[in-house]
Parts: sequence; C-alpha cells; structure tokens
Amino acid sequence: MAFDAELLSLVRARRPRLLAIGEPYHGEPAFPRLRNRILETLVGRGFRSIAIESDRAAGLAVDDYVQGRRDEVDLSTGISHGWGAHPATRELVDWLREHNEKLPPAERVTFHGFDAPTEITGAPSPGPLLRELCEYLGAATTDLDRLVGEEDRWSAPEIMYDASRSPGRSPQAAALRGLAEDLRSQLYADAPRLIGDTSVEAWNRARVLATTAIGLLTYHGAMAEPGTQSQRIGRLLAARDALMAQNLLDILALERDRGPVLVSANNAHLQRHPSRWDTHWDGQDLAAQWNGAGSIVSPLLGGRYLYVAGSLGASGPVGLGQPEVGTYEERLGPQTGVFAPPDGSGLRPRVTDLLGYFPLDTATIETCDAILHIGSEPGAADAARIAGRPAVTETRIEAGSEMPSYTWGDRFFFAGEDRMRPFATIVGHDVPGFDERSRLSGPGRYRLNIEVGRAEFRNLFGYGPEEFAAHSDELDFTQTDQLMPHPAYAVQGWVCVVNPGPATAEEVERLLDQARARAADREHRRNR
Repeated sequence: MAFDAELLSLVRARRPRLLAIGEPYHGEPAFPRLRNRILETLVGRGFRSIAIESDRAAGLAVDDYVQGRRDEVDLSTGISHGWGAHPATRELVDWLREHNEKLPPAERVTFHGFDAPTEITGAPSPGPLLRELCEYLGAATTDLDRLVGEEDRWSAPEIMYDASRSPGRSPQAAALRGLAEDLRSQLYADAPRLIGDTSVEAWNRARVLATTAIGLLTYHGAMAEPGTQSQRIGRLLAARDALMAQNLLDILALERDRGPVLVSANNAHLQRHPSRWDTHWDGQDLAAQWNGAGSIVSPLLGGRYLYVAGSLGASGPVGLGQPEVGTYEERLGPQTGVFAPPDGSGLRPRVTDLLGYFPLDTATIETCDAILHIGSEPGAADAARIAGRPAVTETRIEAGSEMPSYTWGDRFFFAGEDRMRPFATIVGHDVPGFDERSRLSGPGRYRLNIEVGRAEFRNLFGYGPEEFAAHSDELDFTQTDQLMPHPAYAVQGWVCVVNPGPATAEEVERLLDQARARAADREHRRNR
C-alpha cells in the first residue's frame, strides 16, 4: 500500500517485539481492512502472528482453523464482540488459512485473540470455561456446578445498573475463584503427564481457559463493587485491560522464537498513557479512567513496544465530517498514510458527538511513535475501505501529471496487479462536456462509482442499463448519499453515489464486495 515504506522503515529502525496498530473508532471498517493489508506486508518481514481485540479463549478455535487443524470455524463464536460478522474479519481468517496452507507448521502465521469475553454491559458465566478445564484435567465437576449455580445469574442485564444483583462478591464466587486457582495449579503440577497424553497445544489451550476464567471472575468481582457508574465502568475497563495485558505478554512469550507480534485494537487499549472515556450514556455523563493494556505492557517492553496510533480525519459513511481547524486531525492533513506525530503547539483535541470515537489528544501525540491517519480529503475513508480489500491495487492521478487537470486526484481500483479494468473509481471533478450532471466541482463534493454489472443494475433500479436513457431525465444526479445510475456509464452497468453517507453505507459495502469479486474472477480467467 501507499504507506508501506514509512511503516517498514519504522519497523526496521525500532525492531519491535510488539507492533501495536490502533484505531480511534470501531465503526470505521477501513481500519480492520488496512490492518489486514499491513499484516500481509509484515509477514514477509518476519512477523508470524497477529492478535486482535477478541476473546482469547474463543479465538483458539479460529487458530485451529487457520493452522489447518479443523475444516471449518464459526466466526460468530470464535470472534467476540460482534467482530466475527465484519467482512474484514472473514477476509483476515480466509487469508491466514490460504497463506498457511503453503507453509510448514513452524512458519505459519498464528491467530490470537487477546481480549476478555466481556462487555461493558455484562459478562458471561465462568462455568463453561471451567467445565472444559475440568474435562481436560479429568477432574470432577460436582463442586463446580454447585458454586456456579444458574448460568443466567452471572449475565443478568440489571447487574450493570445494580451492583447488589451481581454474584461476583458472593461466598460462592470466592470459593469458585479458589477452585479455579487450584485447577490451574493442578494443570502445572500434572503438566508432564498431560502433555504426554495430549499435546503442548492442548495443554496451552487449557492454560488459556484457566487464565480467562480467573480473569472473568475478577471482572464479576468488579461488577459487584458499588459506586457511581463512572467508577464502576472505570473498574470494569481496568479489569478487562489487565487481562488483555496479561494475554499480550503471554502471547509474546509463546511467539518469542518466531518473530514479533502485530496487535490491533482501539487506541484506548494500546496507548502508552492512561486511558479516559468521557461520554453520555443512558442519560448520564460518564468519565472513566483506567490503565489500558498498552500502558501496562509498554514499560515492561521498553523500546521494543512500537505504538502507531489510529486517526480518522473524516468519513461520510459514519457521519464524521471535516475536522475543525486547529485540531490534531486537521494538522495531519488530507492524505492517508503513516506520519510522524505533529508538533502539538497550538493544537487542541477535536470535539464530536460520535459515540465510541476517540479523537487524538495531547498525550497520544506526545507518546505515540507514529500515526496511521485516514485523511480528511473528500473520499479518503471510502478509498481506504476499498484499497484494504484483498488483492486490491489503486492508481491515483497525481496533480501536475500529464493527464487533464479535471482528472487530478481521481482514484481507480483494480482486483490484482494487471490494472486493466477498474471495478470502482472515486472522482472529484466534472468532465467538461461529458460528465457534469453530478456537479462535482463544488467544495467537498466527490462521487464513488461502482461497476455492478447488468443483472445487479436491473435488481437495483427495476430496469436494465440499456433502458437508462428513457429514465435519465427523471433523476437528480446532484443528490448526495443516494445510490443511482452513473450519469455517463450507466449503459455499461455502473452505479454511483455522490458523497456517500450513512444512508448508503451498507449497500455500498455490499456492492463493492460484489464488484471486487467479479473483477477478481475476470482477472483469474484472463491469466489462466
């Protein structure tokens, strides 16, 4: 990708054990797609593992799949927090599986989750984890079943609002934690026999189950502590990130002889300085503070921890507009890339009401090593979403080139390296005398164009491309965030959206996936 050189230069100079790539907002799918492409680049430079913000114990099944130890995997259970439903997650898992098939076991890329199986609004029972651990150890579950009791009592939604409803500080929970600690001790005490009867991989899996169960009991204990909502959320996030840090250190130990680890998560979990979350939630103003996993791991690794903060300049599809003048995102500029932290003199944090978005702040700028910034120019986030898809290449017409000035800045996206026929384009200018009906010359206006083919075109509009001329005069091509036929190339099966926004985001993603797949199939047939 365009910023590979900057990232690789940083990696070569610092030689990290852990490369942390952050993102400021989980709702922008460009970040996980860029993560995937970054991994593809780093695998050729000695990286053989990736850790993402997902339940570590559940992720063991995903690693079994990418290592070829099982034939299928359910990402709805193998990837937590809903990330399994994201197309970028499926693309990551599929790429790992395909990549690993060609390699001996020692050279394959390992998949790790490093998160806890928890949400702010609740956490599951530790029972299933401990039962699986007992099964591996050959231990009885009579006491376990009695102490766990009804599984639903651990995850009741009212616990989030009433600490007294949580079983986390009950005598049964205390006894259950003691039992979990005893089971973990037994796991180590019987390691020679257990590994001989099973395998190192099976023993390590059991160890992850024990660690996760104990961390989960700690989390339930925090849920049972009274206090304001801000205090409770701060404690829960602290418990979660403490387990995340423990998992990262364990993953580093496992991967020590295989190369550095790439970790991807929200900035709040990876930044060096303490984390803070100010938001308005459920009718209350909340302000939670805690030490994120990055602030725990960083001093332990010293210079071998490399943190690249994520930054989002603008994204129409998620409803994030242009950054205000004088903010860090505005200073980073219109282009997407990996940049050195800017001089923060005279700059201020961005103010936005986008829930879950963490803008850059002074502490991040002062403590990160670099910034992966999705630019603020019109269409930058859309371009990153497209370019992050598997095997997509991009051609951009640079300003000052020999091409006509009305094409400068236009982007063309291809499925593969041949670059014969784009499946999508992003343009920011009218073409005089040919394509002016979208009025793209106005400030901030741009258009995303997608080749959907004749059949999909008919499905979308109720008539085929060959009938476009009969309907053309009925359409207002200046409308924004509305899917419509391309004003000039509809007859070839192209559609477009001026300034894509939340209303068309889901449909645009579907059409882009479909268009890329069709283009990849064309290229495959052409190259046979």
